[in-house]
Amino acid sequence: MKTKRELINSWIDKAEKDLLSAEHELSFPDAVTETVCFHCQQAVEKYLKAYLVFLGLTFTKTHEIGELITKCENKDREISTLKEEADKLTDYAIEIRYPEELVEPTIEEAKEAFEMAKKIRDFVLYKIGR
Repeated sequence: MKTKRELINSWIDKAEKDLLSAEHELSFPDAVTETVCFHCQQAVEKYLKAYLVFLGLTFTKTHEIGELITKCENKDREISTLKEEADKLTDYAIEIRYPEELVEPTIEEAKEAFEMAKKIRDFVLYKIGR
């Protein structure tokens, strides 16, 4: 069984890979925006789960960014400033991956998702001292 620090690091490492995948995709002139947005959502979800482990809070399996931030708020009200903007990424978790939903983010939306993911990353890494 992993120690608390090992579990936090595992979540962060996975999040970093998602963020790197989004960054790589954005480097192409014909970037697949739904892929960028999906990986940004995944990165934020994983950073937040790392932070929840750090805070000693449990969480259920969810892709809801707002729900994860609400849990974090129980021990850190400062994260509230990111909640509304970050929760917009939730829509990129599932709906965007299936053809029933006709969601095609613009390149601007993909860039915004990437910037939001970096904000969450910076916040979490600062808070956990990494």
